[in-house]
Amino acid sequence: MLANTRRFPFADPRPGSIKLPYVPMILTYQGRSVSISGLLDTGATVNVLPYDLGIELGAVWEQQPAPLRLTGNLGGYEARNLIVSATVEPFAPVKLVFAWTHHRHVPVILGQMNFFLEFDVCFFGSQSVFDIAPKQKRDYKEKGFA
Repeated sequence: MLANTRRFPFADPRPGSIKLPYVPMILTYQGRSVSISGLLDTGATVNVLPYDLGIELGAVWEQQPAPLRLTGNLGGYEARNLIVSATVEPFAPVKLVFAWTHHRHVPVILGQMNFFLEFDVCFFGSQSVFDIAPKQKRDYKEKGFA
């Protein structure tokens, strides 16, 4: 394991179900914080936040930017953008953009936009663990890529 990396075990969301990569974190919005576990989903384009969790954080649905359309299982539900601070211990907080959906029975989903832009994640499926590290600043010019 590299320095500045944290390892997490896959979790069993419901006893007897398959273990999945859930990462514990603290979400903060306008001074309110909530501890949650978010499902890492490399196939999800966006981060998704269920309606009740946004309310618990103190967000007001009508004050968020214009509605956006989700696809797949959430395609029938309205969503709004919500930017929150997220802390995965022991790392510094990052800003995450969520599609705050009116669906109440969806897990917190951490997707490509923008969880996987903020963190490097390595899955070890046969061991039921994953490693997370904050994104590294890379000097592409120095490496000859620019």
